[in-house]
Amino acid sequence: MTILVTGASGHLGRLIVERLLERGAPADSIVAGARDVSKVSIPGVRTARVDYTDPASIVAALEGVDTVMLVSSSEVGQRVDQHRAVIDAASAAGVTKLVYTSAPKATTSDLVLAPEHKATEELIAASGLPAVILRNNWYTENYAADLASAASTGVISAGVGDGRVASASREDFADAAAVVLLEDGHIGEVYELGGDVAWSYDELAEAASTILGREVEYVRVTPEEQVAALREAGLDEGTAGFVAALDAGIRDGALGDTDGTLSRLIGRPTTPLVVGLRAVA
Repeated sequence: MTILVTGASGHLGRLIVERLLERGAPADSIVAGARDVSKVSIPGVRTARVDYTDPASIVAALEGVDTVMLVSSSEVGQRVDQHRAVIDAASAAGVTKLVYTSAPKATTSDLVLAPEHKATEELIAASGLPAVILRNNWYTENYAADLASAASTGVISAGVGDGRVASASREDFADAAAVVLLEDGHIGEVYELGGDVAWSYDELAEAASTILGREVEYVRVTPEEQVAALREAGLDEGTAGFVAALDAGIRDGALGDTDGTLSRLIGRPTTPLVVGLRAVA
């Protein structure tokens, strides 16, 4: 088996490569794909240029590869075409397993990020590639900026209301990807992956208080108040609206479900919120 991991210069992609090695994959069976291979240096692991906007680079990277870990692009609004390039190349190369990092309930969710993931899942299905879909919930590391801000302000402000988030650490999600890549028996599965505990933002504030050693309060704001504050902080109207839409999705329950699938896959409990936040403090 030879595994191509795309986005290997990013946080999740690099962790997937590391978890593959820790779970016993030989280094020479892994290809770390990145737009800029100078940003990838993992002993024994071959690198290949993989630029989602350059199909020729993907075709070249797939030479001798039978398994592809497609880490979703971070370029919102361009993801579908970028993912299509990988899917088409993988199909032409006769790849026997493709694993994709999607979003929670991608085909039915109202989350503003879901449509591009839904479209990608549909492309994978239409391609006929043997595939596994990993619908990852939020990464706990996403809250590093909130923690840093709370250190000086004592406040975490958001428009999520009483919504809950079943986050886990990137390491947890990377470990699940490694399991699915290395094991037989997962083809055709769609895994909804989240942390063992779905926490509220009041609990996020409590966790921040514990880590920072000062009282942190969760302040609820309306979408209008949130957009105004983000605009005042320098964000353009489109970006501010996008952030507010993400919070609205959380408020409406898009990230609040968890059934233990992630911990079952990785064979251990997921990383608790406080532990995950402390790692990025």
